[in-house]
Amino acid sequence: QIQLVESGGGLVQAGGSLRLSCAASGRTFIRYATGWFRQAPGREREFVAGIHWTGSATYYADSVKGRFTISRDNAANLVSLQMNSLKPEDTAVYYCAADSGGPGTPGRKYEFWGQGTQVTVSS
Repeated sequence: QIQLVESGGGLVQAGGSLRLSCAASGRTFIRYATGWFRQAPGREREFVAGIHWTGSATYYADSVKGRFTISRDNAANLVSLQMNSLKPEDTAVYYCAADSGGPGTPGRKYEFWGQGTQVTVSS
């Protein structure tokens, strides 16, 4: 069992930046790919970014490519999402999720989820 806790959300103006963090505890974080997902009101949850447990491969939704960067520090059991050039359409609850043995891509069954952190981008 892995517990995931997100932090770093908040209110920011369009064009601004936020850095989300996901802290893992409960068991070793090694060999768990990690993904960031988001869900806006009235919309389905969508994949934002993912990273292989080694950090050797990353994946992004087209809507965030070039603006968001996912990274991880296995020694610290931490995964981060740096979000730059934020747009109002990035407003959503952002969730961190872990996938045992996966590559970090969308479409996988992520077994563990955090409680989410709200990101609001004003125009």
